[in-house]
Order: sequence, then structure tokens, then C-alpha cells
Amino acid sequence: MRIFSVAVVAAMTLAVPAAAQVTSAASSPQVVTNGVGEARVVPDRATVFIGVQSRALTAASASTDNARRQRAILDTLRAIGLTSEQLSTVNYSVSPEIQYNSNGGSPRVTGYVVTNTVRAELRRLDDVGRVIDAALAKGANEISSLQFTSSKADSARRAAISEAVANARADAEVLARAAGGSLGPLLELSTTSAPPIRMMQTLEAPGVAMARKTPIEPGEQTISATVTARWTFVPR
Repeated sequence: MRIFSVAVVAAMTLAVPAAAQVTSAASSPQVVTNGVGEARVVPDRATVFIGVQSRALTAASASTDNARRQRAILDTLRAIGLTSEQLSTVNYSVSPEIQYNSNGGSPRVTGYVVTNTVRAELRRLDDVGRVIDAALAKGANEISSLQFTSSKADSARRAAISEAVANARADAEVLARAAGGSLGPLLELSTTSAPPIRMMQTLEAPGVAMARKTPIEPGEQTISATVTARWTFVPR
């Protein structure tokens, strides 16, 4: 894992809270700074959303076709090594296709659409391409989303927080010295961080045969953290 230093962002202030001024003239002013840290990780896991959409004149016919194709997909994914814990249904819907009459007549149902979407949790990126190809070969016609994540996201987030705190303190010390004093005890420290999920949206047309393995490039993810710190200012 590589840690990249970044500039501290957000406002840095040396201030005496108004309430403290009113209640006690002896209250110490405070130094408040914000700091940002970043860490980069290479994703090593992926989530693929595999869908089958079927159309027919009746809901029953569309449902039968959909079930046949999705069952073939699930059987194939298990055959190449995925467990039942890695596979879950996340969406199933049946809806009519309605044709509206431009002359003001009553709308009529022309058919039905059945959609079944399964989520596949992959623990190896090498499996992504072959899972997509295998699903398409068995009748999938929607790959609605591909998400990359890292098993090291928590440790990277903590490294980013550590860097953010160091940046916030470094700026606070500069600010205090410039104001003719030094930092006193730490009064408050808080953080916000958001490990990213990098998503790639794709849509495959029905009946497309994949002649080659689908190439997948996960790239790198940047995990950032922001901290806000408050110290007592100690005059010389």
C-alpha cells in the first residue's frame, strides 16, 4: 500500500469563542484546523450484477423463459467455483408492456417483461471476466453494474486518518507560533472518511456471443479522510 501526502484543506482559524468571551475573560482562545490524508489501494474483490430480461405475450411465458435462463446461469457459475454464499437474487420483477393509442383510445397490454438480477460476490479479480462471459453465454442480457472493492480498505482508511491528523497538527503548530504562542491540550478531534466504490456501468445486448475473454482493469482506488482538531492556544 502506498500513502500519498496531500495538502491540508479547509479553514484554519485562531479564535476565541463568543460564548467564552461573555462568560469568562480568562478563558483561553483556541486553534482549530482541518487536515486531509489519502491512501491508495489496488482492488482485489468485485461484485457483478447479472440480469436476465425476458419478453413474451403472457407473464407466464416470460417467467418460464426467464427462470430457464437464470437457472442455467446459476448452475454454470457454481460449476466454475462460486458458492451459494457468493450468489444472491437482488431483483425480480414482472411488468406489462403497454401500448398507448395516439388517437385517444384505451391503452392495451401487448406483452410482459420479467427481469431477474443476481449479485455475484467475487473474491478474485481473475474471476470477473470469465463470470461475465459464462453468464452471457447462458442467456444473460444485462450486466447492470460492476463494483470494485479492496479487502485492505480499513487499514488504508486508518492510514489516511493518521496522515490527516498529522497534517492538521502541523498547521496548528504553525498557526500558534505565528500568533506568538504554542498549542495546549487537544480539546476535540473528529473525522469523516468514505472508502470509495468504483463502479463501471455496462449493458450487453441479448444474443451477443463473446469471442474473447472480457478484459477487466480495476485500476487503483483513493481512500481519503478529513479530520477537524481543536487545541487550546497558550500565549507566551
